[in-house]
Amino acid sequence: MARQSVALAHAYRLLNHGPTVLVGAASGDRHNVMAAAWCMPLDFEPPKIAVVLDKATHTRELIEQSGEFAISVPPRALLAATVAVGNRSGRDGDKFGPLGLHHFTGDQIAAPLIEGCVAWLECRVLPEPHNQSRYDLFIGEVVAASADDRVFSGGRWHFGPDDDALRTLHHVAGGAFFVTGEPAGGD
Repeated sequence: MARQSVALAHAYRLLNHGPTVLVGAASGDRHNVMAAAWCMPLDFEPPKIAVVLDKATHTRELIEQSGEFAISVPPRALLAATVAVGNRSGRDGDKFGPLGLHHFTGDQIAAPLIEGCVAWLECRVLPEPHNQSRYDLFIGEVVAASADDRVFSGGRWHFGPDDDALRTLHHVAGGAFFVTGEPAGGD
């Protein structure tokens, strides 16, 4: 068996290859989007997710004001824009226009959902002040969800050979990404 020690500072990299997401937020006439690699499902009923949002981000400020956020799951075709929104602050100006990103309003919240993505979740913050302050961890109840039926239907992801540009992005640290691969087993 080939086994090596991993530095504890890199332990998260062993698990953190879920989809990278774009987190949209709005408050009043201000709106923003940021990239986040740490987002995960927490529960089925009601559906809940967790996302880590650094204290320094403009997006977090808007979420704290509005009590809601949107999650958009970008595909490979949006890799450059995903990296760009993750490296710019909304405090420095609009990210949407300069990056060619378009957004729309969902069914339940005002936070922006990003066009060209393959899945969208609309969330209301479930306030957990201690977790938010100490760990930057936000829990959201999913109040609406939708997906691109070319790659998600019948409750399952299905990427075929013609769906390369629609495969989801997975950040694996240091600016490196993988995309969703071929299915392996299951039904």
